[in-house]
Amino acid sequence: MARLDPDKLTVNYREGVTPTEPIKPRRYTLTHSDFTGELFLTIGEEFAFDEITEMRDEVLGEWVSYNDSYYLHVYVYVGNFGPALNTIRDEIFRRELPLALEAIVYGDTPFFEAHPDLYDAPIWIQFDSEDPAYQAFEKWGTPRDYQL
Repeated sequence: MARLDPDKLTVNYREGVTPTEPIKPRRYTLTHSDFTGELFLTIGEEFAFDEITEMRDEVLGEWVSYNDSYYLHVYVYVGNFGPALNTIRDEIFRRELPLALEAIVYGDTPFFEAHPDLYDAPIWIQFDSEDPAYQAFEKWGTPRDYQL
């Protein structure tokens, strides 16, 4: 079930990246506004670290080549905020990741249309935390699973 409201997604391309090229390096930085619910997807050769706030609730993704194919590596920072806050952050990321993945796939539709085989590339999510209980590397389907 789609959760993304396309009218609340803004996509920006940085220098060196077009709507269809390159595959590598192609990095996604997804941020949001807690006040408006708007999502902001920046696509560039590098992550848009200048758009990341101290809350560290962004979703980062990049295309990685492995054994003559590609996968989408997505990174979220659960952090080291203590057991209670780590638990809450982990739950929020897991609840909101389908929306984030929909935003990336929808926001980069021309890219996927130019490289349709990438719709079937695996998505691997890296949950990062200093607390081992919240460190994980999990397969979350393919971009096709997050098409609107």
